[in-house]
Amino acid sequence: MKTTVTVLTLSRIIIAPLLFILIIFFQSFGWAFVLFLIASITDYLDGFLARKYNSESVIGEILDPIADKIIIIFLLFALSIHLESYFIAGLGATMVARDMWVNGVREYNARLSQSDKTKVTFLAKIKTSIQMITISTYLFALFLGNSFLLFISDFLLFLSAGISLLTGFQYTVSSMQSHEELGD
Repeated sequence: MKTTVTVLTLSRIIIAPLLFILIIFFQSFGWAFVLFLIASITDYLDGFLARKYNSESVIGEILDPIADKIIIIFLLFALSIHLESYFIAGLGATMVARDMWVNGVREYNARLSQSDKTKVTFLAKIKTSIQMITISTYLFALFLGNSFLLFISDFLLFLSAGISLLTGFQYTVSSMQSHEELGD
C-alpha cells in the first residue's frame, strides 16, 4: 500500500507541468480543470489511504506537501502568464517565498530535533484546500469565460495568501519560542 500512496503523491508532480502546457500552449481550460480535479482527489486519497491502511511513511510525509507546492506553483505561473496578471504573479510569489521560508524554519527545527514545532497544522491544511479551490475556480472561470468567477478567484487567492502568511508567522513564532526555551 505504501507504493500506491507514493505513486498517488508522485502523480501530482507529474501532472503539474502537463497542466502548465495545457494552459499556456493550448488554452485547454476544460481539460486542465478535469486533470486538476483528478490531482486534487489524489491529494485526498494518498493521505486517506496512508492513514486507513497504516501506510504512513517518512517519504510520504515529505513528498505530499512538496507535490502540493509544485502543482500550485506551476498553475499560479501559468495563470499569471495567461491572464497577464501582476496580481496573481505577486501573490503567487508571496506564497512561494512563504513556502521557502517555512522549509527553512522546518530544516532549522529538524537540526534542533524539534520537528514537532513545524508539523503541518489544521490551518495550513485549510490553506492548501483553499488554494486548490482557488485554482479550480480560476480554471472553471476560464473554461466558461466568466469574469465574475475570475473576480471570485482573485478574492480566494488573496484569502489563500493571507492564510499562507499567517501560518508562516505561526511556524516562525513557534520556532522562536522553542529556540528561546533552549537558551540559544
